[in-house]
Amino acid sequence: MRLRNGTVATVIIFFTSFLSLSWYTAWQNGKEKLVAYQREFHALRERLRVAEQRTLQRSSELNNILEQFRRAIAETNGSKDALTNFSDETQKLLKELANRKPLQVPNIYHHLPHLLDNEGSLHPAVQVGQGRTGVSMVMGIPTVKREVKSYLAETLRSLIDKLTAEEKLDCVIIVFVGETDIDYVHSVVAGLEKEFATELNSGLLEVISPPASYYPDFNNLKETFGDSKERVKWRTKQNLDYSFLMMYAVNKGVYYVQLEDDIVAKPNYFATMKNFALQLASEDWMILEFSQLGFIGKMFKGPDLNLIVEFIFMFYKEKPIDWLLDHILWVKVCNPEKDAKHCERQKSSLRVRFRPSLFQHVGLHSSLAGKIQKLTDKDFLKPLLHKIHVNPPAEVSTSLKVYQGHTLEKTYMGEDFFWAINPTAGDYVLFKFDRPVSIERFLFRSGNQEHPGDKISNTTVEILPLMETEIQTKEKYKRTDDHFYRVANFEKGLAEAAVDPAFNPVAALRLTVLKDSPVWAILSEIHIKRVAG
Repeated sequence: MRLRNGTVATVIIFFTSFLSLSWYTAWQNGKEKLVAYQREFHALRERLRVAEQRTLQRSSELNNILEQFRRAIAETNGSKDALTNFSDETQKLLKELANRKPLQVPNIYHHLPHLLDNEGSLHPAVQVGQGRTGVSMVMGIPTVKREVKSYLAETLRSLIDKLTAEEKLDCVIIVFVGETDIDYVHSVVAGLEKEFATELNSGLLEVISPPASYYPDFNNLKETFGDSKERVKWRTKQNLDYSFLMMYAVNKGVYYVQLEDDIVAKPNYFATMKNFALQLASEDWMILEFSQLGFIGKMFKGPDLNLIVEFIFMFYKEKPIDWLLDHILWVKVCNPEKDAKHCERQKSSLRVRFRPSLFQHVGLHSSLAGKIQKLTDKDFLKPLLHKIHVNPPAEVSTSLKVYQGHTLEKTYMGEDFFWAINPTAGDYVLFKFDRPVSIERFLFRSGNQEHPGDKISNTTVEILPLMETEIQTKEKYKRTDDHFYRVANFEKGLAEAAVDPAFNPVAALRLTVLKDSPVWAILSEIHIKRVAG
């Protein structure tokens, strides 16, 4: 009887374990499907946003065409003979346009008047490939003739070999040969056709080069910032090369990634970049950086390329590309009446750095003749010990003693983890928002994979509403003497919660330590998520 009862118990335990395992497996599969659906939804939403931007662009282009018609009829001085070749409907349209007197709209020819000398100035002199469009990501690689060694084939092999079959259908790699020697361009094309015939025929790879008429006379450039005449010419041409490549790429995909011709990529780089961009789909970013070096691994939204190219054309002779990009961010968000720190906080919401780096620079010989550059990305091989989010611009401060430069500012901007020596009762971490913000939810995670024990405990999360209003929902939260409300606690190193809408907008958020800690503290993730819209 004991054996029989034991057998029954064993069967019951086995059956219960089987049901639990089945339920967990079903739940896990459902969770994975939900994440996949969420990513597809974000991708679709991003494509719709891009389509809307391009519709506006097409509308602008049609207006430009109408403006050209207006000028054409104006130049005839109302001559009837000039209109006899047009249909009655067209004549009516041209007469209506001629009677309008709109303002003069600036365009590319104001900054590059030499382009008017040749109608083919904005058409590639060489164009090889299938003209693929509608992809998630376009990767642009400018290359020029190098005196010592070309790294182009190795760069392409590194990028292509690390793509899955599905990813190869969802991107296009554009090689821009920035040379006007047509024989040299054809030699580059021949080499690529020999080594990458499959990629060229499938549409994954394209090769273009500009016509000689695209470039202005470089002999009349002013020498600025202590640069030699040769260097000024080099950086000016480089600005124009980037612009031509961006103009060609603008309508091909949702995202554009600027690369160089002497790099290697990490495995899974494509999925990492795409997922990170989709994760930030609701944020108003302008540049995502997947490398800390130069113009390598810089991602832009497709529609933003028009703004960037226009800005480059206005100042292409004045400064190098990295300075111009920083100026765009300054113009968009910086207040001249505020200090430099405030400006940097504002720019950090537009320019987001991903770590660790996905691309490593390997070239030794620069495209500038005679220049040796031993540049390597120190973040390329580092493990990721923190998680990156775009948080609302804020002034951050803490009473904790920081260890070895792992500052709170870097953590808040997603550049590093925060590390402090033993917290004591009364210590705080304060986030004072530059502008009051409506918060949907927050998350603070402590410890990391190298130091899992450095977790935060006995600490509260507190919110300071912008306005004090008598709302009943606030009554269930403890209010501090300085008008903060305690809305969450750290449990097992984690504090996360949705914010009651009654508190919005929020002026500040604070972590307060209630008891002395026997261990050090690491904050590896800070995510203050704003209410959408």
